[in-house]
Amino acid sequence: MAYYYRLGEIPPKRHTQFKQPDGNLYYEELVSSKGFSGIYTNMYHKFPPTRVEQVKKAVPYHYELAEAYGLRHTHLNTSAVTNTGGDYLEARKVLLANQDVTMALCCPSQKSMDYFFKNADGDEVLYMHDGSGYLISQFGKLRIKKGDYVVIPRTTVYKLELDEGPVKMLVIESKVPVETVKRYRNELGQLLEHSPYCERDIHPPAELSPELSEKETLIKIKKEGYLHQYLYNHSPLDVVGWDGFLYPYTLSIYDFEPITGRIHQPPPVHQTFQATNAFVICSFVPRLFDYHPLAIPAPYNHSNIDSDEVLYYAEGDFMSRKGVGRGSFTLHPGGIPHGPHPGTVEKSIGAKATEEYAVMLDTFRPLYVTKDALEFVDEHYPYSWKG
Repeated sequence: MAYYYRLGEIPPKRHTQFKQPDGNLYYEELVSSKGFSGIYTNMYHKFPPTRVEQVKKAVPYHYELAEAYGLRHTHLNTSAVTNTGGDYLEARKVLLANQDVTMALCCPSQKSMDYFFKNADGDEVLYMHDGSGYLISQFGKLRIKKGDYVVIPRTTVYKLELDEGPVKMLVIESKVPVETVKRYRNELGQLLEHSPYCERDIHPPAELSPELSEKETLIKIKKEGYLHQYLYNHSPLDVVGWDGFLYPYTLSIYDFEPITGRIHQPPPVHQTFQATNAFVICSFVPRLFDYHPLAIPAPYNHSNIDSDEVLYYAEGDFMSRKGVGRGSFTLHPGGIPHGPHPGTVEKSIGAKATEEYAVMLDTFRPLYVTKDALEFVDEHYPYSWKG
């Protein structure tokens, strides 16, 4: 959930006549969540969004879980991965998954897409680790850049146009709506004064560029393990205006303001997004360390009995971890304690600040390693606490 926003031309009242220059009506479409009880947007099309020319054969699009992987701390050494092949959709390599969420690495070699994509299974959050470009959707043109979280509500019809240069993305797909954190909001939904970010840091699409002439367009719709291919004779960018609360937006990790204290602060102070009863996303950013005279900045050992913890290491040296490079994952599952590597606690004492960046995802159901992840497993990581 972001805030009310409008772009382009809309009529004074919803569900009323709104005419094109030639006298024909624009076609209103309500995009709503939780039936009619959640956030929603009304958009206005030149062509009926229901008019389909051809439904082509569906193509399998899914991942497979690794069998009998077992309970162990896991390091996926993906730091050297720079190319996962193809365009944005083809390059998504799912590495971790459960019933609620998947995490994929995406390093596309192809910068543009000659079709549009719609995820009918869930919301998506892209973390732009490297690279920049545009997300182009029926909501308009959205600039995306290094360090951005790109929040894309389900059923958004979009494509990515990426700039030249290396691209590396973390792609999180959620069965549950991804929202700002409830405890950061007042009863009307406004972000509170003590929130680590505010509405000024949330960036919706900046401009509409309607495509109003007929043109053959393919939309690939992800649903239940398949890409369903729908062919239209008009562009989904035929929207002349919209307003509401549901739209894609960016929030930069560089705009997240850390919360610090005299003694070590637990991960909830780093929380950035929530997916209710499924997972949370946290941002670790440069910050001053704890200032109690006897403070230990490194985190304490932790038995997380209700969730699994994933860290994606973005920049800098993570102060509690050794041997994990930029762009790698660690998974610390519930059921066994995790904590700082040997020597890191002592090294942290007296340190004044950290320059690290990392994205953390804590799930409330067990996460599983996929078959595609097995090639990156560091077999020595479960023993890395031996010293």
